[in-house]
Amino acid sequence: MELTITYELSSTYEELERVEHLLNELQEQLGFDDEFYARLMLTVSEAATNAVVHGNKLDPSKKATITAEADEKVLTIITTDEGSGFVPEEVPNPLAEENLLKTSGRGVFLMQEYADETEYKNDGRTLVLKFYL
Repeated sequence: MELTITYELSSTYEELERVEHLLNELQEQLGFDDEFYARLMLTVSEAATNAVVHGNKLDPSKKATITAEADEKVLTIITTDEGSGFVPEEVPNPLAEENLLKTSGRGVFLMQEYADETEYKNDGRTLVLKFYL
């Protein structure tokens, strides 16, 4: 079975709630368990938030696109924003002692921990997350 679903979000906090609708649709189509759903919720929500807040700077005229593609073995989530991009390797390590008490800065780390594969493209404006089914 091949599946493709695309959501386009305006860059507002309210639009981020649509991530849950996407994941519900994926769970219905692919039949994965609640533990996998929770993993996706954390990871895909973080990717969408980064695109809307950090990439597009909450500019409602800019769009963030989330595309989910699945086959029998892999669920791929591609998030793209219209921002200026970033260099993932330059994000400070959240596990470094000087960063432990900071209230933000863990998203890139968490996505790398929870997705089976992460890849940034397009100068950091596109994030490809892969989850093995």
